[in-house]
Amino acid sequence: MNNSKIWLSSPHMGGNEQHYVKEAFDTNWVAPLGPNVTAFEQDLETFLDDNVNVAALSSGTAAIHLGLVLLGVKAGDEVICQSFTFSASANPIVYLGATPIFIDSEPDTWNMCPVALEDAIVDRIKKGKKPKAIVPVHLYGMPFKVDEIREVADKYKIPILEDSAEALGSIYKGRKCGTFGDISVLSFNGNKIITTSGGGALVTHSKELKNKTVFLATQARDNAPHYQHSEIGYNYRLSNICAGIGRGQMEVLEKHTNLRRDVNRFYAELFKGADGVTIFKEPSTDYHSNHWLTCIIIDTKALGKTSEDLRLALEKENIECRPLWKPMHLQPVFANAPYYGGKISQHLFENGLCLPSGSNLDESQKNRISDVLKTFFNINL
Repeated sequence: MNNSKIWLSSPHMGGNEQHYVKEAFDTNWVAPLGPNVTAFEQDLETFLDDNVNVAALSSGTAAIHLGLVLLGVKAGDEVICQSFTFSASANPIVYLGATPIFIDSEPDTWNMCPVALEDAIVDRIKKGKKPKAIVPVHLYGMPFKVDEIREVADKYKIPILEDSAEALGSIYKGRKCGTFGDISVLSFNGNKIITTSGGGALVTHSKELKNKTVFLATQARDNAPHYQHSEIGYNYRLSNICAGIGRGQMEVLEKHTNLRRDVNRFYAELFKGADGVTIFKEPSTDYHSNHWLTCIIIDTKALGKTSEDLRLALEKENIECRPLWKPMHLQPVFANAPYYGGKISQHLFENGLCLPSGSNLDESQKNRISDVLKTFFNINL
């Protein structure tokens, strides 16, 4: 019996990535600039299709950091951030000496709650600190409540830094995620929908802001024959070799997104016969998730078993899964940060699990996963 590791979300090459990487070597373009970088940015701009400008960077975290810099966040400022997310959404706030203000989730999309968001803004203003930016996240590929969040942001004139790291290919009301923010960010980490090994991008509707991003990402070198710097810069540009991987990945982006959605349908069909489990799905036809990861919530009272019990059952069969993100306001490093909302994100963390969701899952792997789930949930098909 094959008991090789089934990963949560492993890289999935399309086959043409090596062509672009070889081209970079053959032409000696191995620096953090070059034709692959330019072409990769153009491919992303074409895909997002909203008159956007894209700057390819070394990581999604770098994109969030530069996005905050461009929005004028400085030491002593406050930035509102979704609590139910990966730490990379919040860490760059601290890099700048600012304070993260964490917001609970709402139950429909598991993303930033618009009501708690407004409560936080009103309270911070009363305390004499109007937040400088809002960082909502399209978690697990599920679009956040864009209209409601934008309404609150515009009401108080606070810019949105859209974290679309997990949502390339997701759509809200016919428009691609990654185009809703005053500034938006993407990630191409090894476990994402597409990968450049490591990498990210900053997305903006302003050509001027893209140029400023590239300037800051290449050590903020002034236009002079010698090395002259009038601003603090960063070494954040994507390499031409990694961008070559990205060009090949863009050729299979839509195919791989559809495969992830197929995986989600596989689980949805399986769980039709299961008691005590709820699969994370779009709340309405306004939402189209790439289903980067398929997630479930387990009703421990109904089932008599926990999400940790399931994780261990899968681990025993060499199948990787992972608890949902631990909210940032519950992390030791952010223990003193202000938090607004209830316990929705905490409930999700305590009762949820991410299941293997890669676009490269084959039928034999699905059968192995299915066998464990059928036994665990006592499913008879």
